[in-house]
Amino acid sequence: MKVVIFGCGRTGSSLGLQLASRGHYVTIIEQNPSALRRLGKDHGCHIIIGSGLDEDILNKAGIEEADAFFAVTRGDNTNLMAAQIVKLDHNVPRVCVKVADPLRAEAYRNLGFFCITPSALTAGYMRDWFTEQPLEAISEYNVLPKELEI
Repeated sequence: MKVVIFGCGRTGSSLGLQLASRGHYVTIIEQNPSALRRLGKDHGCHIIIGSGLDEDILNKAGIEEADAFFAVTRGDNTNLMAAQIVKLDHNVPRVCVKVADPLRAEAYRNLGFFCITPSALTAGYMRDWFTEQPLEAISEYNVLPKELEI
């Protein structure tokens, strides 16, 4: 499958390497060329330097043919804006957004976006490791805690 990843930080580079090693055609969009060092030498990913909010950059990355788009920069606003652009303007079938703020993640989930909240996943896995419970599906961890509900 063809995937486009916006952001080459720790998450984006790991995701790109994992998908490329499994035979997927991976394009990574990154604004900072020095961030690409995280990919190593033989990464097998196609690289586009620029912003995933820029239409020209998205087109260079092949967004029209992409099966999936991952917005994994360190900025929630940037990730959510990019996700809306590719989902609404380019009809990318699968869009995954990294959102640090659990309240915003929940709001965008309610709008139909698949949002990953890294702190919720990490806490859930740690809880189950500590309590020696079997690991659950991602949807069990990736939720807004009741204490944060409005």
